[in-house]
Amino acid sequence: MSAALIAIVALAIAFDFINGFHDAANSIATVVSTRVLSPRTAVVWAAFFNFVAFLVFDTHVASNISKGVSPSVVTLTIVGCGLLGAIIWDLLTWWWGLPTSSSHALLGGFAGAAVVKAGFGSLDGRFFLETGLFIVVAPLIGLVLAVVIMSLMILILGSKPPGPLDRVFRRLQLVSAALYSLGHGGNDAQKTMGIIVAALVSQGLFTPHPDGRHNIPLWVVLACQAAMAAGTMSGGWRIVRTMGTKITKLAPTGGFCAETSGAISLFLSTYLGIPVSTTHVITGAIVGTGSVRKFSAVRWGVASRIVWAWVLTVPGAAAISALSYLFAAWIGIKG
Repeated sequence: MSAALIAIVALAIAFDFINGFHDAANSIATVVSTRVLSPRTAVVWAAFFNFVAFLVFDTHVASNISKGVSPSVVTLTIVGCGLLGAIIWDLLTWWWGLPTSSSHALLGGFAGAAVVKAGFGSLDGRFFLETGLFIVVAPLIGLVLAVVIMSLMILILGSKPPGPLDRVFRRLQLVSAALYSLGHGGNDAQKTMGIIVAALVSQGLFTPHPDGRHNIPLWVVLACQAAMAAGTMSGGWRIVRTMGTKITKLAPTGGFCAETSGAISLFLSTYLGIPVSTTHVITGAIVGTGSVRKFSAVRWGVASRIVWAWVLTVPGAAAISALSYLFAAWIGIKG
């Protein structure tokens, strides 16, 4: 590997760490807010299942990410500027305490630099259209599943006293949080794998199979899963507070329903090879859970701020990436 490629791979691993740090709230906000686990125990629990996700899921998402921009356009500069756009956007939204999508920040960053270099024709239109569609579909799936599961729980459990039920669901939340963390690690870490593969292909160091699947190098898989797990263990407490307490108040029953709904959504999306936002999914699930008992239990002002952050993520990261590429060209960095 050249020094430039090593630097880009290191930057991608740094993004993956920040992704885990930024999106730790997705995996642990509900178990922390319902006091099933302490914050420190929760991040260790989530990090473990983030890491072992590679044993459960195939790398369909990573393969699709690496093909999102035409291989003839991709250079180390494009990849580096895309990563910078995503990292800067993630850090800004973490500072603001907004649970935005690291996934869409990465896609926006990758696309922004490519468009400046070669125009919109350099993008895989179908892939980006599907991804854009799931900005809307993913939280809706999480919301609808949460409404259905929570409604079934209320129907089955009726007016039973909350004390004994809370004890049962506190244990069940350990399972639902583990499943959600598996889905998080399985979908989100693969996006960074795809970016690293794109960089390797641009240097002629990797040749994808014709079907584009089952061929991500093991060292890439392990490095990305480990970086995400380490980032999750570092925690992102500003966003945990927003997700776990500011949208709606959750009891263990609601936390279980939200995490289970989110896990089902992520498992399905990862199986189909669609890169979705774990942030969007769990936010939709939390809103759905809260609205079942009482529509006004959801703080819709906070929810609307989060939605605006979602809308701005792709163009925001793309703009930062595009400016980074223009600056690189201005100082004479080719590619």
